[in-house]
Amino acid sequence: MPNTASKKKTTQASGGPERRRELLDTAAEVFAAQGYNATTVRKIADAAGMLAGSLYYHFDSKESMLDEILSTFLNELWEGYDAVLDADLGPRETIEALVTESFREIDRHRAAVAIYQKESQHLVDQPRFGYLVDSQRRFEKAWLGTLERGVAAGVFRADLDVRLTYRFVRDTVWVAASWYRPGGQHSPEEIARQYLSMVLDGIAVRGPGAPGESGERGVGAGRS
Repeated sequence: MPNTASKKKTTQASGGPERRRELLDTAAEVFAAQGYNATTVRKIADAAGMLAGSLYYHFDSKESMLDEILSTFLNELWEGYDAVLDADLGPRETIEALVTESFREIDRHRAAVAIYQKESQHLVDQPRFGYLVDSQRRFEKAWLGTLERGVAAGVFRADLDVRLTYRFVRDTVWVAASWYRPGGQHSPEEIARQYLSMVLDGIAVRGPGAPGESGERGVGAGRS
């Protein structure tokens, strides 16, 4: 993960850390809505209610703003993930905790997650954003390792395609940033529980006599 403090190359902020945070939040919303390439410093300044030149008192470029938005999100994400992975939980409990932590991060950094989803494929080619590749590798290792551990322990089905399952869970969870709005009807934890009930019912080992275990035909199975 990047050392955010050492890699920031912004100009001295004027107005304090709260104002800086507000500007980053505004920039994140504009990047998420309009795309990084289509967003100009002037558009960010307009959304923040200030002159474009004034924005340069806080940041030296829109690239600096994007860098700080993404690295802050990923640093917080990995603080939560590392705490889960270090907790010595069982495979199922680890999956549950990782999904819950993911939705908490969507709640805290919805716009940053949306940017990451849309832009990371293009940003990884730029040296400044090389940490995105490292994060993606760590992410894959954490999820695949947990799923493989669950299969080996008999917690998840022996015929489970762990890589396909990883991609399904990853995409199903993070795409929520496209519709989730903080302060809505359901908390991140409630949404995580609903997602987990759907995902785990499909990959958890079924007990003896459970539907489908005795050769029962599913709805529409074998219809001609």
